[in-house]
Amino acid sequence: MQPDFIFIIAILIFSVVLHEVSHGYAANFLGDPTARLAGRLTLNPIKHLDMMGSIIIPAILILTGAGFIFGWAKPVPYNPYNLRKGGKYAEAIVAGAGPASNFIIAIIFGLLMRFGIASGIATVPFIQIAGIIVFVNIMLGVFNLIPVYPLDGSKVLAGILPYNSGQAYRRFQDSMARYGIVAMFGFLFVFILILGPIFVRLVSLIFSLITGLPFF
Repeated sequence: MQPDFIFIIAILIFSVVLHEVSHGYAANFLGDPTARLAGRLTLNPIKHLDMMGSIIIPAILILTGAGFIFGWAKPVPYNPYNLRKGGKYAEAIVAGAGPASNFIIAIIFGLLMRFGIASGIATVPFIQIAGIIVFVNIMLGVFNLIPVYPLDGSKVLAGILPYNSGQAYRRFQDSMARYGIVAMFGFLFVFILILGPIFVRLVSLIFSLITGLPFF
């Protein structure tokens, strides 16, 4: 299946926007209105897009035939000191809301594929479109749960670890944050060259479990 380049980018943008909005809604629910007051609880992509993460990196992955795609939007701002609900797990809940939204999208469209095929009402174009939506969102969900700064998984892990371990891990994240974009691109380089094939196999397995189909 080789969908149009622009179509894949559009699906990715829609998915990363929902991802970031989910962070903001989770924070707002737990007591922090920062994202809401900043106008980030909107599906308007202009408010969320990051040129590098939403356009350039995905385009490079597609055009080079990397076999997988991921990206990111501008992080939704939040103030952890305003999180009055959720206790020690508040930051983990906010961080996990983004990947959770991607898995929910993947499950919804995956089940539509599964039952549409079983009932004979699903058309080939629908299966192709839904398949890409499912695959992209599984990729985003799994990728963002990797516990490496600045991905959501690092905050989820720090939030669920015992206190002392969690504090030590946060200090490690802070040290990584000093290197900023250099650390991020270093991780992407290692990920693409070494972990990419494992990542694709894992995403393909989850895709098959949800849809009942091999990735095509």
